[in-house]
Amino acid sequence: MRRTSHSPSFLARGLALFAALAVLAALAAAPAARAQAQPAAGATAAAAAAADMPADITTLRAQLTALPKSAETSDEARLLVRQVDAIGTAAQKLIDLRTGQLNDLNARLGELGPAPAAGTTEDPDITRQRTTLTRERNGVDADIRLARLVVVDAQQRATELLNKRRQDFEARLTERTASPLSPAFWRAIATAWPDDRERLQPLAIELRSAVSASLSPPHRNAVLGALALVLLTITVGNMLAERGLVLLAQRILPGGRLRRSLLVIAVVGVNMLLVALALHGLRGLLEDRQLLGEAARELVRELIGVALFMTFVLSLGRALLANARRSWRLPPIADAMALRLRPFPLLVAIVGALVWIPAQVNSLVEASYAALQATQAATAAALTVLVALLLFRLRPAATGGRGTASAAAPDAPPAPTATTAGDGAAARFTVRPVWVGLLRGLVSLVLLAVTALLASGYVALASLVASQLIWTGIVVCAFYVLFKFIDDLCMALLASGSPTGQRLAASFGLTATRLDQAAVLLSAVLRLALFFYLVITLMAPLGTGPEEVVQRSGQFGSGLRVGEFQFVPAALFSALAVLVAGFVALRVLRVWLDTRYFPASGLEPGMRSSLTTLLGYAGGVLVVAMALSALGIGINRIAWIASALSVGIGFGLQAIVQNFISGLILLAERPVKVGDWVVLGTTEGDVRRINVRATEIQLADRSTVIVPNSEFITKTVRNMTLANAEGRVLIRLPMPLASDARQVRDLMLAACGAHPSILPTPAPSVSLEGIENGMLIFQAIAYVNSPRVAGGVKSDLLFTMLEDFKNAGLPLVAPVVAAVPPAPAPLA
Repeated sequence: MRRTSHSPSFLARGLALFAALAVLAALAAAPAARAQAQPAAGATAAAAAAADMPADITTLRAQLTALPKSAETSDEARLLVRQVDAIGTAAQKLIDLRTGQLNDLNARLGELGPAPAAGTTEDPDITRQRTTLTRERNGVDADIRLARLVVVDAQQRATELLNKRRQDFEARLTERTASPLSPAFWRAIATAWPDDRERLQPLAIELRSAVSASLSPPHRNAVLGALALVLLTITVGNMLAERGLVLLAQRILPGGRLRRSLLVIAVVGVNMLLVALALHGLRGLLEDRQLLGEAARELVRELIGVALFMTFVLSLGRALLANARRSWRLPPIADAMALRLRPFPLLVAIVGALVWIPAQVNSLVEASYAALQATQAATAAALTVLVALLLFRLRPAATGGRGTASAAAPDAPPAPTATTAGDGAAARFTVRPVWVGLLRGLVSLVLLAVTALLASGYVALASLVASQLIWTGIVVCAFYVLFKFIDDLCMALLASGSPTGQRLAASFGLTATRLDQAAVLLSAVLRLALFFYLVITLMAPLGTGPEEVVQRSGQFGSGLRVGEFQFVPAALFSALAVLVAGFVALRVLRVWLDTRYFPASGLEPGMRSSLTTLLGYAGGVLVVAMALSALGIGINRIAWIASALSVGIGFGLQAIVQNFISGLILLAERPVKVGDWVVLGTTEGDVRRINVRATEIQLADRSTVIVPNSEFITKTVRNMTLANAEGRVLIRLPMPLASDARQVRDLMLAACGAHPSILPTPAPSVSLEGIENGMLIFQAIAYVNSPRVAGGVKSDLLFTMLEDFKNAGLPLVAPVVAAVPPAPAPLA
């Protein structure tokens, strides 16, 4: 019976995770995935062929029925899941193909029209075509229904296999064996060693034969040359590629955070790509020359996975620490701490390889249970020692006199320091965040738990917890790089200080605040979506492999149902794209109207502002409705929500809704528009802006009064410039009864005609209204361009008229002063 160790699964999962998220790493992992699919038997080939070209439903059903219901080992279960998924994919392709055919047949039947009623006749050709099309449609519809059943059966079969595999794995985890500290544990290993050595003999013989055949004269030069090329690619090639990427980033990318985060991803991806190409080329050479047996071929494939894992860890660690280029360091790590952590990427890669290779050899030769337990114990012990050493290096370090100021990056703030006095000398130490200490304490507790489990005999559980701890660290480091890259990319593309943001501001008329808000919002949305995948990966159940992680990610991508609503990440991104595209298009349309159409239309500024505001309201509502539709929230659900909130709107939001509707009425009927001079009660001024809720009126003293829109609808408003923009100057002067009325009229008309602001049409006029209290009352009426200048013109005319009356000798009415009686004399 073949046994498989799951303790080092974090290596494969971490590698598959980063390969799924980073495009360059995915290119390196693709050949390994193709190589692992080669030894599959006839069922796998049939399923792959079915996936490429949809077979008929009978063949797919037969393939699914022929597969075993259960698997004895983990590898067999993984293979069965892969075959079942291939059959389900083929069935789904068949459904898509038949759905298109069904739509075409329904369209053709619709063109023929419905069947004639009883007692009526039609053309026999049309009847024959309708019958044929109906028969074909029913057959296609039946195929679709059967294919959907196959898809459902395949999903249920895969779920059952995964659950069974997970249950077996969890059952093995809770199994207790002899403690590694007891003699019984080592006696079991010694007892099983002769059988394990016999199982290793075929593999050793194959390896010796492969080495001998490779060094034979027909193959020696080719194999040694390929091996030398692989070594040069892994060492010199990676070094040159890294330096080339640095130079390329310095020349192409502007200085900033994006260059650093993108360089980390590029270094990791290119290193893995070079190593994968070199190793797979060497393996292809050995297989083409038939130098490897079946077991040796499987071992070489596993060794390639080990090499890719070591390359991934080394590249990621070196790129994050950046000891050779401190100014390019991505995380805010002090130089001293980065130097102390310098050997750990290599240590993690070596320890991971040392615990992975024995486990794969055990699986390959079907080693004994004692050998499996020994491998798991070694894995738990090695990983525990590695993490403990890392915690020891991460301890807070005190320095005397200089401190540990970070020079990690030009945009990274220095670490805060505190000063303590001890023994008369000052010691400076770096103040760390609270979460760092809590995380170190939690990891220390996990290490103590692993040690206790290992000492008590729960070897499998201890190995799994230690492996999960290392795997979590690797995944968090990879996601940290991706988080930084997304944030830096959004800031470089949309921030107001970036060249792209400045071009967007110049093209669409966006403000710096809007661009910065858009950059922060887009970065938050993308990082939130990435965080969901991080949580799914870290919270995967025990015994989850790379295929199940990808499957769970696919399930998450298919939708998350909350009540009656189903939130799909793809739909969320579609809604976000609709919002961005819609508001950008709306902004472009408004800029075009303001700069091109309105100047050519001859509309007045108030009308232009009203139309632009109304377009903004209507376009914003339309864009939001389209985004909600892309999100899966239909108009009927929006209406249901609106009806549920109608009571609250009727009471609590009554004033807001009233002002909003009043604002729409103002924009539509335009009794008051931007630029009008209005009088509302004691408020008199110019209308500067009509908003959704209120209108802004600028008074004569340059202050602004905000008036609710409902005031313009429910109250009396005097619009000085609604129908006629001209202003009127009215002057009433009392003159003595003996004054020459004609001379007074001529002087007043001359003063009005001499002023440059007085309009010639309609012409100024002076009339004698009558006699009041023994005085002649003269009234002068003149018109100006705007009522806003009427007050100043009236003042100028009064100054001119009074001076003319004085020069002409026309007396003005003197104020009548009443006689004041003398005060009575005081009594003696």
